[in-house]
Amino acid sequence: MSADRQSLTSERFTEYYAQPTAPWDIGRPQQPFVMAVDRIGQRVLDIGCGTGDLAIWLAERGRAVTGIDFIEPPLAAARRKAAERGVAVNFLQMDALAVGEIPERFDAVTDCGLFHTFDDAGRAAYVRGLARLLESGSRVLLLCMSTAEPGTHGPRRVSEPEVREAFSVGWEIESLEPNRFEVVPGIAGAEFSPGGAHAWFAVIRRTGDSATSCQAA
Repeated sequence: MSADRQSLTSERFTEYYAQPTAPWDIGRPQQPFVMAVDRIGQRVLDIGCGTGDLAIWLAERGRAVTGIDFIEPPLAAARRKAAERGVAVNFLQMDALAVGEIPERFDAVTDCGLFHTFDDAGRAAYVRGLARLLESGSRVLLLCMSTAEPGTHGPRRVSEPEVREAFSVGWEIESLEPNRFEVVPGIAGAEFSPGGAHAWFAVIRRTGDSATSCQAA
């Protein structure tokens, strides 16, 4: 992602969080992650954590969780929520494309609505970063907007072949199913299909080892 594009994206998301509620900030984890909790490992990195609902929910269920986002306002809200609920989550401000630089390793990555924000180059860089974080057998759980969602407003739509191509080397897609992305109703410019925006929910297992990942990157 170019510096100019990153700046524009930061401004756009800062504007969203300046509103009373961001469209995706529903106050609880998206349902696909709840249903798949048994497939989420013990050491979790929640990338694009926003105000922390998924990260905190996982911490309450015994996971050791780090949540990252690239702007501070949602992280400040996430820290307040965690403190109010008496759970420990390590919230960090970081560009998602720099996650490969984190020295820690994780058993799982959760991505709720981040993957669909990248352009093609950013998407490839993101997956390379994930490969550095996860050893063989670890999983990425990913919810992204689907091309089945009509219109062009909101996030970029992602096709099934695009998801499969992004994770075609060093990964195994255990499941990739149509799903829904719940949004806060009544926000202008964020009107999606009744029942929630059409989405893909993927569970993807790392099959390459750390050394292979670094060489491939």
